[in-house]
Amino acid sequence: MAEIVAMKRAEQEGPVLARQADGILRLTLASPPANALSLAVMAALKAELDRAGEDASVRVVVLAASGKVFCAGHDLKELTARRGDPDRGRAFFERTFAECSALMQAIVRNPKPVIAEVDGLATAAGLQLVASCDLAIASQEAAFCTPGVNIGLFCSTPMVALSRNVSRKQAMEMLLTGETIDAATAKEFGLVNRVVPREYLNQVVTKYAQTIASKSPLTLKIGKEAFYVQAEMGLAEAYDHTARVMTENMLARDAEEGIGAFVGKRKPEWKGE
Repeated sequence: MAEIVAMKRAEQEGPVLARQADGILRLTLASPPANALSLAVMAALKAELDRAGEDASVRVVVLAASGKVFCAGHDLKELTARRGDPDRGRAFFERTFAECSALMQAIVRNPKPVIAEVDGLATAAGLQLVASCDLAIASQEAAFCTPGVNIGLFCSTPMVALSRNVSRKQAMEMLLTGETIDAATAKEFGLVNRVVPREYLNQVVTKYAQTIASKSPLTLKIGKEAFYVQAEMGLAEAYDHTARVMTENMLARDAEEGIGAFVGKRKPEWKGE
């Protein structure tokens, strides 16, 4: 019943469908053919992510899309329509890119792991969406690009997430040429974790999600936060920080339970504390 309610709520409120089962919340961009990140789409997606972060019944979030395009990036028609504003659209542009940045950070800062399920083209801010997720699984038909340079609009904000996933040379190759890479190349670059046949994509993603959902939610929250914090630090500072994190983690009841279960050769019972 909860699953049905979630789907009805999403269908009524906006272009993001939500379905939850067994601790896995599946969010589907549902405004094909482009699944563009309009202000309405970004607001709906961020609202669902914020709710998931506060909902103890959600262990993992899967981000997917309907149609042949995962996400085509910003809604260029929506942006262009504001060029007639007195400020030539400046205020609206600033708002759009700020909302997009907030959305991407909501994924990174969310205490729940977020997995991108990519079956189709992810371009510009759509690629940014994939790169911002903790894991990304793609079908063999998936493709990726940052084509802004082709239309006079460098993909500067997508560059932030892209450059934190792939090497500088690979990032600059994509940003400067605007050319599309296939799923195999995206895996080689480090943009996605795995590439699988389309017919197995959902199955593989679900398996990943189920495996992660079986872990202590507190441990996942601690670990995800520590990962992104230490990634921005120098080596010594990162070790100091993570040593403090591990000390606090050791004092948590779930760590005590998990270690006790391992030693006692039994299945742990997580309390999330």
